[in-house]
Amino acid sequence: MSLLPRTAEEFSSAEYWERFFKKRGEKAFEWYGDYNKLCGVLHKYIKVQDKVLVVGCGNSELSEQMYDVGYKHLTNIDISETVVTHMNQRNAERRPGLTFQQVDATQTPFEDASYQAALDKGTLDAIASEEKGALARNMLTEVGRVLCVGGRYVCVTLAQESVIKLAVEQFVELGWAVRLHCLQEECGKEEDSFALPVFVLVCTKFRQPMPMPILEICLGEDGVPTRHTQVSELLSAVREHQAYSVLRRSSAQAQMPARIYRSLSATPRLVFQDTLSQFKIVPQVPSCHDQTSLPFLLFLKAVRQLGFTAPVRAERQLAASANFRRLLIVTMHRNQEYMDMQAVQSELSPVVMDLAPPGMPANQQVPFLSVGGDLGWREEVSRGVSELSGEYCIENVKGEDGELYRRLVFLSNAALVQSESRLVLSNNTSNHKKKNKKKASSTAPSTISPTSLSVDSGFLCCAHHEVMVAGLAMLGVGMPQMKDDSLSVLLVGLGGGGLPQFLRDFVPNVTVEVVELDPVVLEVAKQWFGFRPDDRLTVTLGDGLERICALKKEGGRLLDVIMFDVDNKDSTVGMSCPPAGFVETSVLQKVSSLLTPRGVFMLNLVCRDSALRKTVLERVSGVFPTILSRKIEGEVNEVLLCFCGENEKSNAGRLLSSLNEAAKSLQSALGSKRTGANRSPHIDIAELLKDLKVE
Repeated sequence: MSLLPRTAEEFSSAEYWERFFKKRGEKAFEWYGDYNKLCGVLHKYIKVQDKVLVVGCGNSELSEQMYDVGYKHLTNIDISETVVTHMNQRNAERRPGLTFQQVDATQTPFEDASYQAALDKGTLDAIASEEKGALARNMLTEVGRVLCVGGRYVCVTLAQESVIKLAVEQFVELGWAVRLHCLQEECGKEEDSFALPVFVLVCTKFRQPMPMPILEICLGEDGVPTRHTQVSELLSAVREHQAYSVLRRSSAQAQMPARIYRSLSATPRLVFQDTLSQFKIVPQVPSCHDQTSLPFLLFLKAVRQLGFTAPVRAERQLAASANFRRLLIVTMHRNQEYMDMQAVQSELSPVVMDLAPPGMPANQQVPFLSVGGDLGWREEVSRGVSELSGEYCIENVKGEDGELYRRLVFLSNAALVQSESRLVLSNNTSNHKKKNKKKASSTAPSTISPTSLSVDSGFLCCAHHEVMVAGLAMLGVGMPQMKDDSLSVLLVGLGGGGLPQFLRDFVPNVTVEVVELDPVVLEVAKQWFGFRPDDRLTVTLGDGLERICALKKEGGRLLDVIMFDVDNKDSTVGMSCPPAGFVETSVLQKVSSLLTPRGVFMLNLVCRDSALRKTVLERVSGVFPTILSRKIEGEVNEVLLCFCGENEKSNAGRLLSSLNEAAKSLQSALGSKRTGANRSPHIDIAELLKDLKVE
């Protein structure tokens, strides 16, 4: 007979444990470690003179070892008659004061408030497997009843989420204080030890319920408690420690995983996560000169991921070019300010050595490299919630170039900067600073009032936006023969409004209609990114696909440019932009029918799935005879410029052969439109168009 239960519910069955202990015999069964591992935290919360109820004692030696060091008031209970009989016989002569009773922990005969401590090593984990946790709740209710005021329930557990959530919520509801200790093992010491860390849950009973929950977590026996205000925050911290423990174990075994998901509460300003993340682990890097390669490199970078970039590809390239056996890539946490490299190194060093390759000398110096010298000043200026996109924040940052920027970040993908605009000082502030240059030169970003800053509409945050603007040269925008021609643009996807504002402010004779699904995004763009609609720049709130259908149905209106720059909220699809519905053949046909004879359809395509990309291109080419494409360096993004006229292949070839003239004309037209505090556009049209290719 196997000792493993056939179902999880058997853990709460007396019959199962009878079979278990009869089969196991006299060999002690230790859940999650013995006295030597647990004694530090047990002595911290259970006094030698305390009356202690040991719940679900089994045949563990823990009570015997505690008795031997002075704990003489231990009452051990278990549901198994076999194990109780065996333990009484085993201790009758040597430990006459150590008693074992066959008692159901959910229905005990003990008086109210008769114990100062209740000790549970694995019992909660075993019985909480029953559906809806009714049995576990009954046991915890009994524990609460028999403990006196000031008494503590000390539970050794693996802290599976359903188990720990059940216990914490029950005791918080009763107004008890809750603390968790995460006991990290030395990796590799015991082959059969758990990959997950062992936790010790300590719940303290108060005379009066606490008005606000006390929720704390500590690393190790004596770690400084980290306070949380919500049960969900505490559970998240538990998951983070568990993920880190798995990482340490796999690291010690030279099996570093590609990525992990959780932030690390032990070092709260530096976090581990996946591609949506801030702390990335690249697996052990193969090297053709491995015998001479350095063991470990740590690479720091700032959170500057814009638009729909491909962090994985960039990391792989970095890993492939680094002559190191392990490469750790760390991105600074967005909610903290890092004063200098020394502060970062001090905070990272203990964690880094945990993740070092096997066999690396303890005194080995680990190189720290960073992107630029600026570790990043950041100030959050607003936060809110969108029903469609979730929680977001607006933050001002100081870039590596010394300029100030404003960003929109949706926290469901916190490493992705959705929109960014460059900030400039308003005219009044600029004049004041000219009068007092010395004071201005010493002014820190944090001393500048947000009201003194305005958005520079001549700055485009995304490279694919620059390519879209450059693509207007293909229509002859800015050419002398077209100087009086109007240009109509339909853009699906607003973001911070940088692209449509740039078009309105710098492209001659343009009118722009933007379609945006999320009304909150429009309000954010107006309040924080200087977005100002007018008669030449209008916004339609609604679904982009529905707007395309409505325009087709209305008829009579043709557009020179239609742009799709809208992200896909479905992360399970290998295409981040656009949503799949936007590249269905029926939609593309409607787009084609809405374009003027010279018109162009511009698509920001972000597709990591090569087969899916091929399918999309086949659909687009089935509607648009000519497609010019431009890859965005270092990113997955590519911009497709699609033409629908019968002779567009020859026209495109002609324009490609004379791009310099078209680029110069558009560049000149953009530069002539500078107004107010806006700087001249910094994009290089000729450079952006030189890598266009015909698909």
